Amino acid sequence: MFALALRSDPYPQKRDWQDLSWLDRVGESWRIRASSAWHLRSSRRRKVVAWVEEWEPYWAALPEAELAQARTQLRRELTRSGLDDDRLVAKAFGLVRMMSRRILGMGHFSTQIEGAFVLIHGNVAEMNTGEGKSLTATLAAATAALSGMKVHVVTVNDYLAERDAAHFGPLYEALGLRCTQIGEQTPPPDKAALYAGDVVYCNNKTLVFDYLRDRLTLGERTQPLRLAMDFMTGRTRQPQMQGLQFAIVDEADSVFVDEARTPLIISATRRSEEAQAFFREAIAFARQLVEGQDYELAPRDHHATLTRDGRERLQQLTRGEGEMSPVWRSPLRAEEAVLLALQALHAFVADVHYIVREGKVMIVDENTGRVMPDRSWERGLQQLIEVKEGVELSDEKETLGRISYQMFFRRYLRLSGMTGTCKEVSKELADVYGLGVVKIAPYKPTLRKALPARLYPTSERRWAAVIERIRDIVAAGRPVLVGTRSIAASEELSRFLTLAGVAHQVLNAKQDQAEADLVAAAGDSGRVTIATNMAGRGTDIKLSDEVCAKGGLHVIITEGHDSSRIDRQLAGRCGRMGDPGSWEAMLSMDDTLVAEAFPVIRRRLLHWLDRPGTQRAGQSIGLMYYKWVQGRVERAHALVRNRLLRADFSSRQALSFTGKME
Repeated sequence: MFALALRSDPYPQKRDWQDLSWLDRVGESWRIRASSAWHLRSSRRRKVVAWVEEWEPYWAALPEAELAQARTQLRRELTRSGLDDDRLVAKAFGLVRMMSRRILGMGHFSTQIEGAFVLIHGNVAEMNTGEGKSLTATLAAATAALSGMKVHVVTVNDYLAERDAAHFGPLYEALGLRCTQIGEQTPPPDKAALYAGDVVYCNNKTLVFDYLRDRLTLGERTQPLRLAMDFMTGRTRQPQMQGLQFAIVDEADSVFVDEARTPLIISATRRSEEAQAFFREAIAFARQLVEGQDYELAPRDHHATLTRDGRERLQQLTRGEGEMSPVWRSPLRAEEAVLLALQALHAFVADVHYIVREGKVMIVDENTGRVMPDRSWERGLQQLIEVKEGVELSDEKETLGRISYQMFFRRYLRLSGMTGTCKEVSKELADVYGLGVVKIAPYKPTLRKALPARLYPTSERRWAAVIERIRDIVAAGRPVLVGTRSIAASEELSRFLTLAGVAHQVLNAKQDQAEADLVAAAGDSGRVTIATNMAGRGTDIKLSDEVCAKGGLHVIITEGHDSSRIDRQLAGRCGRMGDPGSWEAMLSMDDTLVAEAFPVIRRRLLHWLDRPGTQRAGQSIGLMYYKWVQGRVERAHALVRNRLLRADFSSRQALSFTGKME
């Protein structure tokens, strides 16, 4: 029976994951993609849609008492047979669809039923932005929960998790399911009860860290029989989560790919006055070194190197009079510490990589534009930046456990995802997570217009052009969403707009408390909203009929990101679900992406962009150059992710000799 496999394991998860040889990985990747394309072909999906439409009137006609009995019987059938019977899944979808109309006033479109069918079978549904992925997830989540699986609906931030749990909670409750939401601020004592819910909405970081805490609780005794004996005898405390059974990951490419380069580490604090003195000395020494003479800095790589003169200068500084940390007696440790201090001083920038709030340095996630208050940098970098900013130093961290998203999500018994931008990484999703990608056609034709991109030689000229463009769009009565890469850029544009007398609102990590209000007003006629990536994923900007008649929302992308998918997500805020809309990119040669790339080519392009006779050629070649650099960075990040995964497997293999899993 389907439920027996779940209930026989006190903490269900995959335990047989292993690294494959290169040739086996290639073969498995092709098998997964071919299998998903065939088994989830459009004819099969349309057949399921037809069955759902047949079942919905049956459910709607049942009196309340009979409906409850039929629902209970459906749960028994799903528990016994699982999710592989298409007719049974369609029957469950019909129930959920009917209850959604009754409770929420929203019925699932045929394309949403197709997307949910893809999710149920453990694949990624690629659906255009604005196609209602959140509502799509309710079909798959409710059906899986009715079958007895604990379902995690994973979003990229707490705002979206809280919004969706509140909105769809009544639907789950009407189906006899318990829906809960867990965020970064949820008290730890409450989490076990919340994870016991049938459908749990949470963000990816909270989920992974809670899993690491469970691993610390369970130790290395994670095999089902051992765990069952330990729980019975009271040898092991009950974990917070109830295993990794079924996950539906919204914005799957962001979680599975963009954030996969960063290992997630759970740690304990350790206070040391000597270490804090050492960090202050490192910053003091680093401030005395001269760039170009004592050290070279590559801002993109966050990497500094000392020159020969710099090493000699450092030796002179560390041989100075007075009491210093004994660590400075080691030339190797001294150089390592100063290089890290140079990175803290020059490669990490306030309002770009972090903000200072309430006397604390808080990391800003570039992919989401949001603050990560519980995250910190490793190897003393956090403390060095705190010295730089003149705030109280936090305690050092001692690593207790670590894992990557790549290793974590492979452990779900059934994994699925939704996104509008994953065609470029479909091979990686198959290689790493065993996920096929199935494209779902839009319910309504897309009316989004892409206007020609423009490239400017300097950021000042770009901002001037952006302001003029905003004025033109606002004069037509349309709202404008301007996307910036960093908090600093959003505030710089805000200053320029204020000087120009253009009313606007700013949405970035410093205004995250007002996010819901700012997003709600962003579609008003003539409204100008400047936003970081906080408005790039999962944000639905509602438009009135009046605004739609005037052309809808206009989006301006002012800087390219390391991944073109992030740019496309921002463009996807307009033209949603058949609404009109338009977008354009207004870029500059000062942008972070290209500012340090291939200086000789960059100088020539700047020359062409400034000369009247070569501006057209400079535009064409410059935009190709910009796109090429972006692709090059994307490929470099993909290599880093691959190396991290291979390192994870190597580490696991080495630790297996001691009986440990990580």
